[in-house]
Amino acid sequence: MCYDISVTLKRQLKKAKRDKDPDAIAEIEKEIERRGETDFHHVSGFQHPELLIYTNESPEIPVFSQWGLIPHWTKNEEDAKKYWNNTLNARGESLFDKPSFREAAVNQRCLVYINGFFEHHHFGKQTYPFHIKRKDGEMLCLGGLFSEWKQENGEVKNTFSIVTTPGNSVMKTIHNNPKLSGPRMPLILSDSQQSDWLTTTNDPFKEEAHVKSFIHPTSFEEMEYFSVGPIRGNNATGNTENAVKEFTYPELWTLEF
Repeated sequence: MCYDISVTLKRQLKKAKRDKDPDAIAEIEKEIERRGETDFHHVSGFQHPELLIYTNESPEIPVFSQWGLIPHWTKNEEDAKKYWNNTLNARGESLFDKPSFREAAVNQRCLVYINGFFEHHHFGKQTYPFHIKRKDGEMLCLGGLFSEWKQENGEVKNTFSIVTTPGNSVMKTIHNNPKLSGPRMPLILSDSQQSDWLTTTNDPFKEEAHVKSFIHPTSFEEMEYFSVGPIRGNNATGNTENAVKEFTYPELWTLEF
C-alpha cells in the first residue's frame, strides 16, 4: 500500500508550466507561503494532507487536493468521512469494479509528485520502515485519480487517491506484510508515461484497456531504498529530517534484496 510519503509542496510546483499562467502560479506560491509547514519529511495519508496534483483537466497548472478521494455523488460530510480513509489508495486491478473509483478511472486521472514513499518490513514481531526514492534526487511521479465533491455549504472540495500495483521483486522483500496476499507499491510513472496517463477519451471501454496497461510492477533500477527510524508510534521521528535519514537495525543486516 502507499499510506506514508515524503513530499515538498514547492518541489511539486516546479513541475508547473509557468509560462502558461504566471498569475495562477504566483497565487499558488502565495498560498504555499501562507500555509507555513509545507515540507513533509513524513506525512501519513490518514492525516489527509492537501497536496498539489496535476490533473487531465489542468495538466500544466496544479491544484490543491486533499488525500482521500470522496466520490462526487457523496451525500454529506458524514458519508464523506466514511469514504476518505478507505480511498487513500486505489487498487489498480479493480479500479473499474469499484463505484468509488470507476468514473474517476475513466476521465479524472492525475499525477502526484513526491520525494519518496515508505513501506514497512515485518521481521519477528516488529515492523521496520523503509524509505524508497529516486537515486538522482528527482521527484517520483505517481499515477492517481481525483474527484471534485460539492460540499453541503456549496464549496467544492478536490480530493485524490494514489493508484497501486502489485509489488516488484524488491517490494517482495520490503513489503512482506503477512496479512496481505502479496506486496503492493504505488503506480510509478516514467517521464514518457506521464502524459499518456492523463490522456483520456471518455470512452469507458477504451479507457479500461488503456488504464490497465499501466498496472504492473515498476522496476527499481533507478531507485534507492534504505531503512529509517520509526515513523509510527511513541518513538516516531515525526515530521523531521530524521524521518528520511538512513537508520540501521542490526537484526536486518542479513536481509537480501
